[in-house]
Amino acid sequence: MPLAVVLVLLGVFVTGVGFGRSAGGPFTVLAAGAGAERAATDPLPASRPVSLSVPAIRVTAPVAPVGLAPDGTIAVPPLERHRETGWFDGGPTPGENGPAVIVGHADTTAGPSVFYDLRRLRPGDRIEVTRQDRSVAVFEVTSVERFDKNALPGERVYGDHRGSGLRLITCGGRFVGGSIGYADNVIAFATLVGSRDS
Repeated sequence: MPLAVVLVLLGVFVTGVGFGRSAGGPFTVLAAGAGAERAATDPLPASRPVSLSVPAIRVTAPVAPVGLAPDGTIAVPPLERHRETGWFDGGPTPGENGPAVIVGHADTTAGPSVFYDLRRLRPGDRIEVTRQDRSVAVFEVTSVERFDKNALPGERVYGDHRGSGLRLITCGGRFVGGSIGYADNVIAFATLVGSRDS
């Protein structure tokens, strides 16, 4: 990933999903495996994600590319498409080397949304991302953590290029309202463990 993109991501703040500023600070491990993320398979060539399946929380959702909003934050799917997820197209595609990022809403005023149960994922749960080349990148959750929005560990989330990773990100914690929404981010960290044809 180009250095400029990493630097933009390190300071990202998104109100819809709740990305916080990058810093050290409080976080809660909701579920963690025994070891750190590991590269278990060779990276895949670039191919845009088209759908996402997370059986453990009964999620099957389309994936649409999202870029940067006019204010420099990462855009999110519009609320009228809150059951859709958004892949940040300024970063790796899922399966490529580096951390691919997919964002989604936790809820709306009408009720739960696509990543409402993200916090319930556990190490070992599988995430499958179907890609435009008809391959399916298979990831295994290594940890699920909640971070204060003002203490998002940007380098860990966006800068770890030791293998093919995936980050699913949504809102969490206490609802504070206004432009902030929820006080925290919930992030599921996952590592590529294989691939197959769709």
